[in-house]
Amino acid sequence: MTNLYAALDRAADSDPGHPAVRLDDLVLSYGQLRSAGQGVTGLLQSAGVAAGDRVGVMLPNIPAFPIAFYGALGAGAIVVPMNPLLKSREVAYYLGDSGARVLLAWQGAAAEAAKGAADTGTRVIEVADADLTAVLRGVAPRPAATSAADGDDAVILYTSGTTGQPKGAELTHGGLSRNAQLTAETLLRNAPDDVMMGCLPLFHVFGLTCGLNATVVAGGTLTLLPRFDAGKALEIIERDRVTIFEGVPTMYAAMLHHPNADIARTASLRLCISGGAAMPVEVLRGFEEKFGCVILEGYGLSETSPVASFNHPDKPRKPGSIGTPILGVEMRLVGSDGGTVPQGEVGEIAIRGHNVMKGYWERPEATADAIPDGWFRTGDLARMDEDGYYYIVDRKKEMIIRGGYNVYPREIEEVLYEHPAVAEVAVIGIAHSELGEEVAAAVALRPGASATPEELRAFARDRVAAYKYPRHVWLVSELPKGPTGKILRRAVRPPEELQ
Repeated sequence: MTNLYAALDRAADSDPGHPAVRLDDLVLSYGQLRSAGQGVTGLLQSAGVAAGDRVGVMLPNIPAFPIAFYGALGAGAIVVPMNPLLKSREVAYYLGDSGARVLLAWQGAAAEAAKGAADTGTRVIEVADADLTAVLRGVAPRPAATSAADGDDAVILYTSGTTGQPKGAELTHGGLSRNAQLTAETLLRNAPDDVMMGCLPLFHVFGLTCGLNATVVAGGTLTLLPRFDAGKALEIIERDRVTIFEGVPTMYAAMLHHPNADIARTASLRLCISGGAAMPVEVLRGFEEKFGCVILEGYGLSETSPVASFNHPDKPRKPGSIGTPILGVEMRLVGSDGGTVPQGEVGEIAIRGHNVMKGYWERPEATADAIPDGWFRTGDLARMDEDGYYYIVDRKKEMIIRGGYNVYPREIEEVLYEHPAVAEVAVIGIAHSELGEEVAAAVALRPGASATPEELRAFARDRVAAYKYPRHVWLVSELPKGPTGKILRRAVRPPEELQ
């Protein structure tokens, strides 16, 4: 049996004085993290929270998050991580759908949290300091009740809702624990002396599993950055001697193009991990050349705890690939009939293994649609090469069909990233009366660089088939991004004359 909380107990028993979590000058040891977590356990139990109850955690990347997270697990609760930027309407949905009894909300989000909780019966506890000192003052700590089994829910993580309202993925103790352990031991190979950069949101599964839980499994140190800023990230890497950096492609691009980027500041890095979105090959190569640190790309989703495949450190790395499945996980590519497509052809990624969610919270029909035959359908299109490495082509629902031809946005984005003036790009389909859809691109340029839409259009036209290149290109100051920094194609809006 593997309980997610048990990793904290092991680390605190092994070396209670070792730094576990850091936010600038605030450092908590493993002993302090466990003690504070026991305070949260006592607080929740005194509020009537019992095993199986849901507890919302609406906190930024500050030590209060891991304290609240492990404290809630210690009370036997199921944690519902929530973005502190959610508005009241969204808060009401998350709390109402999950049935959360208590919500710990950061002071900057407390007003929206209170409005959202007004009709749900959820008790809101406002957090005003980075380590929960004020909230826990006078609270009697209680030992963790770590009786949850492998198949019991540990976290309900709401998906981004690209196809309607968000759905709560039920992630189990066994699935999350195994994913964190495999990440720590076989993918990161991290040890107690490693320092992990914690700039990925902990309310997102990438930051939660690969950042926080993997660090605790290894007994290492997680240094936190509440809101990603490339300059501040470079400062922290240098100051704290960060050895492992995990991020999404936009973070790597921002650091690469930052005016203060210098290999001397990142000399402590031994490994970089990318996930959450496809890494443009040009960004990967540029970052590695500038900072001298290899980036290993992986793949996963909220529903898979998250890691499903990886460019393993003991195997050949293939830039542009998401690697091969991790231990105990199977992947295959399926067609519309559910059958496996021939090697080299494009199909939808289907996943089976210990990492796959139990289901969507109280949505049996949605669960059956997503896992019709024991294999979770991801909605991502990919191809597999002769060595078993997978390459993401695009999201199934974001594929553009132009005049009957399939155009995969990522392919066109990769081409535009090769232009020296391009920092970020999002390719989308816009309605066309004759072709059905037309290919279009929104482009953000590098600081100080210049290029015209006509130049970028011609650049792409010279490099892809005639039906693929974007007929419409426009420049933007920045592209819309989700909480992890992932570019949101679905939020890109073309200029008025193209709508």
